[in-house]
Amino acid sequence: ELKEHGFRLAGLDSDAPASLEDIDRSPPLAIVMGAEGKGLRQLTRDTCDHLVRLDLFGPIRSLNVSNACAVALYAITR
Repeated sequence: ELKEHGFRLAGLDSDAPASLEDIDRSPPLAIVMGAEGKGLRQLTRDTCDHLVRLDLFGPIRSLNVSNACAVALYAITR
């Protein structure tokens, strides 16, 4: 439904080829997150306009969903 209202969908995926920093983050943009451990379902991935990762530094590869949400929301407002 969000796409019908003009939103672009960016799905968070730690293995995505593009960084959240690399895409157009101007509104209207919706960030889509999957379940912890399983990530985005295939149908959800296919619906997204972009699959993006958060650029994390150090040995950390992923964050739990609540932390990933906070970081992603901060990133799109910069």
